[in-house]
Amino acid sequence: MPLPAEHHWDATVGGVTNPQLDVLVIGAGVSGLTTAVCLAEAGRSVAIRAERLPQETTSSVAGAIWGPHLVERSDRVTRWSHQTLTTLTDLAGDVASGVRLVSGVEATRAARGFPHWGHLLGNLSPCDPASLPGGFVAGWRYTAPVAAMPVYLEYLLTRFRRAAGQVRTSAVTSLAEAVRDTTARVIVNCSGIGAHDLVPDPAVIPIRGQVVVAANPGITEFFIAPSDDTAELAYLFPHGDRIILGGTELRGNWSLDPNPHTAERILRDCATIDPRLRTTQIITHRVGLRPVRAQVRLEAEPLDGRLLVHNYGHGGAGITLSWGCAYEVAELIRQNA
Repeated sequence: MPLPAEHHWDATVGGVTNPQLDVLVIGAGVSGLTTAVCLAEAGRSVAIRAERLPQETTSSVAGAIWGPHLVERSDRVTRWSHQTLTTLTDLAGDVASGVRLVSGVEATRAARGFPHWGHLLGNLSPCDPASLPGGFVAGWRYTAPVAAMPVYLEYLLTRFRRAAGQVRTSAVTSLAEAVRDTTARVIVNCSGIGAHDLVPDPAVIPIRGQVVVAANPGITEFFIAPSDDTAELAYLFPHGDRIILGGTELRGNWSLDPNPHTAERILRDCATIDPRLRTTQIITHRVGLRPVRAQVRLEAEPLDGRLLVHNYGHGGAGITLSWGCAYEVAELIRQNA
């Protein structure tokens, strides 16, 4: 749950905060939380320091379905994606996780080949064009893990606290300041879009996403329509009695304020896909900034006598890479710390 005060440590072991930290993780989005869980459950003493708690991060805005999006195409991304797919599929067996296996369709307005990541899922099948909404000429049906992010983030936070993890709500002004302010031998930088200023790393840029959260009129399958030269990104992700409608991919846009005209366009496009959405009740609007980088930065380096491990630049694939990257961070620490 949200912590009430800045510079507050969340004590989780017998009411006493343990000052002898092994690892400080900067950032409480899905990458930071997953990394912290992985390390804490391996027996390390871990704390998270973040300006915003999980429910206030970009991760909370995500749809969120497994699938490499707005991220480099490489062997390592394929490896991380597959590792995360395996873990999320396992988590789908736990109702408390907020992760479910959901079937649906990804459709395009022009003919396209087999998705480059399709072999990882192993369950893609081509759609009959006649079964697609108007304007779409090709599509693939598949089943993939989908997470209700507010539930999933709370699940990860609960796991972290059960593993004696601590949380501190405080802005991090620089990596050097973070080192001075902790006794931890290892600092893991999972600052997401914040890495642009924190590192600083100008290679990290935002691709703004806006969604509409609405009452679900009975939709049970997801639908994804990637952007192209004729239309913007559109998607529907059902989560019980609610549905997440999107979206946008505005490169270089830092605004966190919902745009009413964008919301109208999202609703119009999604209602074209499924007419049941024409009269649905709007619950809220959300905006997040995807931390896009030409290459994910996952590497270790020395910093003022400590080990600094970077884990950021996941683009629109934060949840898709989360466990794979966390496992690699843990291995880098094992090898270097």
